[in-house]
Amino acid sequence: MDWNGAKVLVTGGAGQIGANLVERLVGMGAQITVADNLWRGKKSNLLKDGKPMINMETQFLELDLAERAACDMACAGQDIVIHLADVVAGINFVFGNQYFLFNKNALIDNNMIQAALDAGVEKYVFVGSACSYPADKQAVLNPPPFKEEDVYPALPESAYGWSKLMGEYLCELAAQSGKMETGVLRFHNVYGPRCEMSPEKSQVIPALIRKAIRHPKEDFVVWGSGVQRRAFVYVDDAVEGLIRVVERGMGKGAIQIGPDFSTSIREVAEQAVAASGREIEIVFDPTKPEGDMDRAADWTKAREILGWEPTVGVAEGIKRTYAWCEAELHRLDNQT
Repeated sequence: MDWNGAKVLVTGGAGQIGANLVERLVGMGAQITVADNLWRGKKSNLLKDGKPMINMETQFLELDLAERAACDMACAGQDIVIHLADVVAGINFVFGNQYFLFNKNALIDNNMIQAALDAGVEKYVFVGSACSYPADKQAVLNPPPFKEEDVYPALPESAYGWSKLMGEYLCELAAQSGKMETGVLRFHNVYGPRCEMSPEKSQVIPALIRKAIRHPKEDFVVWGSGVQRRAFVYVDDAVEGLIRVVERGMGKGAIQIGPDFSTSIREVAEQAVAASGREIEIVFDPTKPEGDMDRAADWTKAREILGWEPTVGVAEGIKRTYAWCEAELHRLDNQT
């Protein structure tokens, strides 16, 4: 596929995955429009070497995609939509705002896909989540790596997992209309540069990196026992999956993006401390929620259909993320 000149809408394009995708697509000559309400995304994420990657006056739309008119505006004239926008944050927010989160994501996903259909968009990519797997499958350590079909019978632990599964189903139904090609990637835990680091909205790796950088002003406390495990995906590998699903994976059903092994949160904490180069005591707080116990991805389908494989290991990925976070926090500190 020739991306040069393709009109591509990236929803959530000022977020971690979206901004890294925008950088990649701009380099390939695509004409990018970003739609983002800046709830977690930041305009600064769309800078490269201090300069905007897109025209922020004409190619950036600050919109609430829970509103249908906003979705119509964003989809108008687009060839491809890559729909990353959703409401998510750390585990405390996810489980503390379940109705809000499910309702908002359902509105966003329904409005976006209908707007894309009405606008005549040719290709539509939806990003799901490994949180959609049944809670009982993730409740034990070292389960077999999940296959795509293991998501059913459905019983996600969280409203977030349910919302993302419903988004996948919407894509299946839209594809059946014959009016639009759809592609679905089911991401495991993505991390990397341009991540959200705030205490309110950050997920585990950026949260622990922030604590390591801020220590001793901020205590290095790990939520839960540290035994819980996740399959972490470096953001560049996630972006590669998004490029390849448009090129090779449309109409192929959900495709997982993640490694076939998991890493404990204790190991993540140790890697964050190692990246700091300092001696920091790691404190675990078992009174805090841990979420699902363990999950990993059987990425056979990604390999066979997309030619995709994970390329950046957790230790190297955390080093790169730590360096970005340290520079970003220094920049923010200098602004105050």
